Amino acid sequence: QVQLVESGGGLVQAGGSLRLSCAASGRTFSFYAMAWFRQAPGKEREFVAAIRWSGGNTYYADSVKGRCTISRDNARNTAYLQLNGLEPDDTAVYYCAADRIGRTYSGENREVLYDYWGQGTQVTVSS
Repeated sequence: QVQLVESGGGLVQAGGSLRLSCAASGRTFSFYAMAWFRQAPGKEREFVAAIRWSGGNTYYADSVKGRCTISRDNARNTAYLQLNGLEPDDTAVYYCAADRIGRTYSGENREVLYDYWGQGTQVTVSS
């Protein structure tokens, strides 16, 4: 069993920054990819960013490109999401997800392809 635990969320003013962490524990092994999704109140969950565990290729949603950086620490089985220039529209619960076997090769932004999910961390941006 693998557990993903997010941390780092909170309340921040518009223009501020946050760094989210996603730590994997349990039966840990090298993932193919990890990603961040978010869900705002009343909206569907949407893709934010993904990173391939080997090679470090990164992918971003257009809505966060240029304001967001995803990274990973292989030794710690931890992924990070640096959010800069936060806007009220970034308010959401942020979830991390992990792909163990490589299904996201066909679409890193497709949530159905991820095997494991965290419980989420709340990010609130005030105007």
